[in-house]
Amino acid sequence: MQEVQTFNTELDEFDKQIIRALQGNGRLTNVELADMANLSPSACHRRLKSLLEADYFDKFTGIVNPAHFGYTGTAIVSMRLDAQQEDLFQQFEDAVRLVPQVKACYLMTGEFDYQLTVIYKDTEHFEELYYKTLLRLPGVNTTKTQMVLRKVHNTQEVPIT
Repeated sequence: MQEVQTFNTELDEFDKQIIRALQGNGRLTNVELADMANLSPSACHRRLKSLLEADYFDKFTGIVNPAHFGYTGTAIVSMRLDAQQEDLFQQFEDAVRLVPQVKACYLMTGEFDYQLTVIYKDTEHFEELYYKTLLRLPGVNTTKTQMVLRKVHNTQEVPIT
């Protein structure tokens, strides 16, 4: 299981402003970021370096619109495995990471063990993905699939208070 690290570093308002700004636009230059945080560029650079070293940012990435690549559908697939065994969970998690259409996978409490967010091109593509890939993941016993009708809200931003 992945361990979540927490940090005792106290963030001041300058640090929080840097984080907020970069969550909204990871392509800001240091000069733009410094201006938004009311800091000199050198002070902003030092603070950003400290935030990066303290792992406040997982990674910087471009978020692609899946529709431009033919992925017009999203499904939420809940999965129950054959057994509640750590080695089976590890096998499942290792295998699911290799499926590029799986955009998120969560270990859950309750009726199902995992919840996957999956993108697909059309119903034929989803059917092939479902039967040839998802159902063949290690230990899959039962599934429940819900198709997304419309994305109402989706963000990766974390509220910084």
